[in-house]
Amino acid sequence: MTAEVGLEKLRAWWSHRQGLDGTLAGASAAEVLARTGWARSVGGCGPYLGLFARAGLDRRAVDEAVANLEIHELPSARGCTYVLPKQDFALGLTVGAGAPEGEIAAAAKHLDVTRAEIDELCDAIVDALQAAAEPLEAAQIRQAVGDAVRNLGEAGKKRGQTTTLPMALGLLQAQGRIRRVPVNGRLDQQRFGYVAWSSSPLVEPAPDTETARTELAKRYFAWAGPASLKHFRWFSGFTAAQAKSAVAPLDLQPVEGTDLLLLPDHVAKFESFSVPRKPSYSLVAGIDGIHLLHREMSRLLDPADAARQSPGARAGRTLGGEADPQSPIIVDRGRIVGLWEYDHDTGKIVYQSFGKPDKALSDAVARTEQFVRDQLGDARMTSLDSPKSRAPRIAALRGS
Repeated sequence: MTAEVGLEKLRAWWSHRQGLDGTLAGASAAEVLARTGWARSVGGCGPYLGLFARAGLDRRAVDEAVANLEIHELPSARGCTYVLPKQDFALGLTVGAGAPEGEIAAAAKHLDVTRAEIDELCDAIVDALQAAAEPLEAAQIRQAVGDAVRNLGEAGKKRGQTTTLPMALGLLQAQGRIRRVPVNGRLDQQRFGYVAWSSSPLVEPAPDTETARTELAKRYFAWAGPASLKHFRWFSGFTAAQAKSAVAPLDLQPVEGTDLLLLPDHVAKFESFSVPRKPSYSLVAGIDGIHLLHREMSRLLDPADAARQSPGARAGRTLGGEADPQSPIIVDRGRIVGLWEYDHDTGKIVYQSFGKPDKALSDAVARTEQFVRDQLGDARMTSLDSPKSRAPRIAALRGS
């Protein structure tokens, strides 16, 4: 890098790499996720909004991609579930494998659960799923395997583990032996069934742990660079030593005046990149990759906007003081320029613009409003979100 880089250029570049500038229009769901990064859902509509904003994909196209296993929600980075493209199924499972192993180790230490017991339960679950004609929900699995599931009593309740079943289900998913499928085929809900995964991506030799960590780092810096090692550690869940080892083969290049790093083959492209003159608005979830890949709100907020009151929160709680936006966000060339919520009762989007709204913003709001109303029915951001729970935020946005 030959000169210190301004925040406006960084934001616009991040938005470009995230496909929020129209460059991914018409791409498939798998192509979008491969280019821009895995999508967090937490039982909300975030993946649908993100794919619509980037490629104009309707809900049917996304649901078909899920049904055809072109994309799938799997435990991956940090043990959290993300929607991944097929080409990354094995990688996601490999880097997320430590989470269920850790839970089992803790249960062995505090609840006298043995690994042999969990392994026997895993085999019983797979047998039950292979014999079933349709996906089985957790209660049906427990009934099918009978005494293979053990109640962990009061000690288990105190640790949030009432039976051995969740540990076995988590381990089986991480091993690629079973997969979790939404009962109605949709990503924005949290009722699931389980099926045996005969064509598991881990049937073929999976990447070893060190190789997988470097592959994840390469993907991450393609999606989110320039980014710091701290950003990468947040996304991956790696220790400082693991993160340093993972990026070592990548020859990442520093961005002058910052702690940010960039892939070598992106340096020339970044240096020649110019901030677009025209606005490019997108209405996305607060956990969209434009924010969540770094999880550093100050990158995307102007100082005056960071001082704004967080909608529906107690007095004095500001946007800049939040780890994550409490309402879905409106972004323009990488900057958060507003907040929005969907009012289910009226079928309308209520939003707050941090500047004077123009026609381009009004058009973006209208497009997203029609998408939510006609294809999603509601815009739940998490499994706990509801028209009632978001009412205070809607009122605050209206008041603004």
